Amino acid sequence: MTNPTGYRRGTRYMFSRRFRHKGVTHLSTYMKVYKRGDIVDVKGDGAIQKGMPFKHYHGRTGRVFNVTPHAVGVVVNKRVGNRILPKKINLRIEHVKHSNCRLDFLKRVKENEEKKKIAKEQGVTSICKRQPKAPRKGHFVSTKYNKPQYIQPMSYEIIA
Repeated sequence: MTNPTGYRRGTRYMFSRRFRHKGVTHLSTYMKVYKRGDIVDVKGDGAIQKGMPFKHYHGRTGRVFNVTPHAVGVVVNKRVGNRILPKKINLRIEHVKHSNCRLDFLKRVKENEEKKKIAKEQGVTSICKRQPKAPRKGHFVSTKYNKPQYIQPMSYEIIA
């Protein structure tokens, strides 16, 4: 028998709910506010079949371009052959969530602004770029109480 070619082929585990998270969707899902320009993660919820994403878009990150009462329009990049196409998909809000991909960046921007403000008050320059971790400083290792150990393979013994 050949493989099935249905619309939801291969989604047995993809769209299933997590252990102890099955059942009715929480109302907090519907209370979230989405605005144009927000970055969202597409995650298909198997409990709600309406407005569900196609399996390729599950787990992708996109940007909201349209907001309707029950759904949002999201632009997601899709690789087709050797090119990347921006695809516009419409999803109900149960299948999207705010992405955490920019939180670290926004936190760093906030910290840098504070550093600049403090540096300006003190009249010094501040380095806001991320610096790679430098190698550790050189040091001597004392062997007075720490004798060198010779590492060699153990001899193989046959136990009858």
